Amino acid sequence: MSGVPTRIGRYTVARELGSGGMGEVYLAYTPAGDPVAVKVIRNDKLDPLTRARFEKEALIARTVIGTNRVARFLDADPYADQPWLAMEYVAGRTLLACVDSDGVLPLPLVASLGALLAEGLSAVHAAGLLHRDLKPQNVIMGSDGPMIIDFGLGAFMDTSQESLSHSGMIIGTVRCMPPEQAGGHPQVTPAADVYALGTVLLYAAARHYPYDGTRWEAIVAQVTNPEIAPDLSGVPSALVPLLESMLAHTPEERPTLGAVSEACAKILADSGTAPATARLALIAHTTAGEAPSASRKPLTTSFEKLLREQAALVKDEEPASPLDQPARVPPAAEPEPDEPEAPRAEIGPGSGGRKGMSQAGPKKGRAPASKRIADELRTLYATSPAL
Repeated sequence: MSGVPTRIGRYTVARELGSGGMGEVYLAYTPAGDPVAVKVIRNDKLDPLTRARFEKEALIARTVIGTNRVARFLDADPYADQPWLAMEYVAGRTLLACVDSDGVLPLPLVASLGALLAEGLSAVHAAGLLHRDLKPQNVIMGSDGPMIIDFGLGAFMDTSQESLSHSGMIIGTVRCMPPEQAGGHPQVTPAADVYALGTVLLYAAARHYPYDGTRWEAIVAQVTNPEIAPDLSGVPSALVPLLESMLAHTPEERPTLGAVSEACAKILADSGTAPATARLALIAHTTAGEAPSASRKPLTTSFEKLLREQAALVKDEEPASPLDQPARVPPAAEPEPDEPEAPRAEIGPGSGGRKGMSQAGPKKGRAPASKRIADELRTLYATSPAL
């Protein structure tokens, strides 16, 4: 486990699951032995403004309900030396791995995938969040069907030209970015996620992206040029009209997620396949012959001992989430008392921010953002004090 942390928050780390442009993700366990996926954010994402945005989005992410398509957001610490977030661990392969290994999905299964993911994204949007980085790598094909992961990382998705050039991030991301996001506009609308979902369905149906190239600059140039149409070669004819609309250059021309679901349902109906049947077929197709989940394998004796030791360390600690504690902002990062608050971003047509959420960090003389936002959410969603 060289280079792998032993403990992140209250979680005991077993091994690294992967790494990418945002940071490293680990398989870890709660003190009681439940598996979770913990992502540690890269050091170059750690400015005070981004930490404050992450805190607010993490608080809201815990309120996402009404879907089985999104990995549950469990906990986070925006103000740790390296911020981290813990999500439900979803066993399975990514959609990218499934398609690259087994080939493209049949049309009814693509339609099922589209309908299920549209429902998941609708729940994220209903909570006031955007994903901003949906791609085949962020869809896990598990035993219950497709699951969206990494939606809590929206606060870190700054699409300025500087951030686009980070090695290891750009090729996997910009191929799935809508023109407005790839062009460097950080304030995007739910239509950005609709576009990204279109790229996911295109990859599932034809194993390629709407735009491609050997360098990220070349891909951006194509994505942002309204004269260059997306490549839909190899897509079944029944799916072409839907993908054309989802990949429209202008956000206002793209369908709503509800319309995407209806279009997918029509494709299923025309093929004579019931939605529930299609979902089961999708699961069978993408999980056949899959190796046993790492979280279900017996733990080694040495790791079991480490888990017991770590559980003993947290036994008498405060059980509340770091999100429910006062924000820990370094003194140097606090704004001056007379510094004006940054403009608030509203979610809706023409704006991609979260409604009523200031983009400024915690200020002197005010309750910590974690408490203020939690109180607002409890009122808004009529949740219990244990949020």
